[in-house]
Amino acid sequence: MIVAGTNSAIKNTSYKVVLPFYGYAALSFLIATILILTNTTAFTQHYFNPPTLAITHTMALGWGTMIILGASHQLFPVMIEGKLHSNLLAYLSFVFAAIGIPLLVFAFYEFNMGVVAMIGAILINLSVISYLANLWLSIYHSKSRNVHAVFAFTSVLYLFMTTLLGLLLVWNFSTNVLSQSSIDFLSLHAHLGIIGWFLLMIIGVGSRLIPMFLISKYENQKRLWLVYVLINLGLISFIIMFFLSVKVELYFIPIVLIGLSVILFGNHIYWSYTKRIRKKVDEQVKISILSVALTIVPVIVLIAIIIMFATVSSSQLVMLYGFTIFFGWITTIILGMTFKTLPFIVWNRVYSRIAGLGKTPNPKELFNNKIFIMNGVVYLVGFIIFGLGIVLTNVLLLNIGAVFLLITAVLYNFNVFKILFHKAKLNEYKNK
Repeated sequence: MIVAGTNSAIKNTSYKVVLPFYGYAALSFLIATILILTNTTAFTQHYFNPPTLAITHTMALGWGTMIILGASHQLFPVMIEGKLHSNLLAYLSFVFAAIGIPLLVFAFYEFNMGVVAMIGAILINLSVISYLANLWLSIYHSKSRNVHAVFAFTSVLYLFMTTLLGLLLVWNFSTNVLSQSSIDFLSLHAHLGIIGWFLLMIIGVGSRLIPMFLISKYENQKRLWLVYVLINLGLISFIIMFFLSVKVELYFIPIVLIGLSVILFGNHIYWSYTKRIRKKVDEQVKISILSVALTIVPVIVLIAIIIMFATVSSSQLVMLYGFTIFFGWITTIILGMTFKTLPFIVWNRVYSRIAGLGKTPNPKELFNNKIFIMNGVVYLVGFIIFGLGIVLTNVLLLNIGAVFLLITAVLYNFNVFKILFHKAKLNEYKNK
């Protein structure tokens, strides 16, 4: 089931489209951890500061978004049982984002919201428009419109809303195009991306991939539709409350709706795991399942922020909230799913024409599994220590945690580029 599902996507989408996204995302993760190590004191300050903004956007755009764009170009044809409409639009999506992201990150780091920031934001929006058009046209010509495809396409609509608002926020620093300052719109901008883009996309794809990799018999489309409705109700109610400037206590309504959707998704994965055919679960899927559990952590932190909002400064909690999202939930699922999807893509590129002419490795043999396991352990240690450093405002803990996170990125890059540069040993194929 795994191979068949993945192969169909690879036949529809050229590896030349997908692989650059993986390489770019890996390097972005490395750069983000270097920025963290060299700017740990920024995590003891207010969350609105240049290094933190640069790191956040490196993680959100360069790491999370780029790898999702790459993986979805491969997986979306499987979800809609059709072909990707245009490789050209996929290339444009990569090129625009690859140029725009570093320009925007540099502008944030220097906190210069001038021409460089505007060009970066415009290019990122062009990337999203290219991606959105490609998905829409793919769905239009497809045979199927299942719940997973609806999750994915809706998430891209929210992604466009996020990047468009981001462009307006950058513009607003120099020209008053919005009714309030850019800082006042940060929570709206952030949650359009976190809930609308990342949560919808990860649940949509995760609910398809995790059961598939487990070879599970469990399927509950009604529950997934309920999750979809709850997330959208929660996000839409948050948007309405934001513009109405309601009392902070009312924000418990969207939190409860979205929290319930997370619990239902976790239950969906639990039953997929329980009813799996494959009894032995590999480390990549275990880490991906861990990410499902970590999804609830930001929800708990957000509840704490609202409870404490009226009495004490919640600046460190807001910092922790962002950290648990980008370095917790999102990073965990990427660390797991990268090594379930990327090896199949590269294996097909290298061995599809010579399979049967000699012994070929399994896709999982294209990376070093011991390093992968070490990668997971080092990551969890770094995540916990750095999180404690944020809560306790302790620079020593932040520095120790940052070192572990940097090692995580180095190990991840080693395995990713080991796969990307894998070549067949031609002398093993005498009949070639």
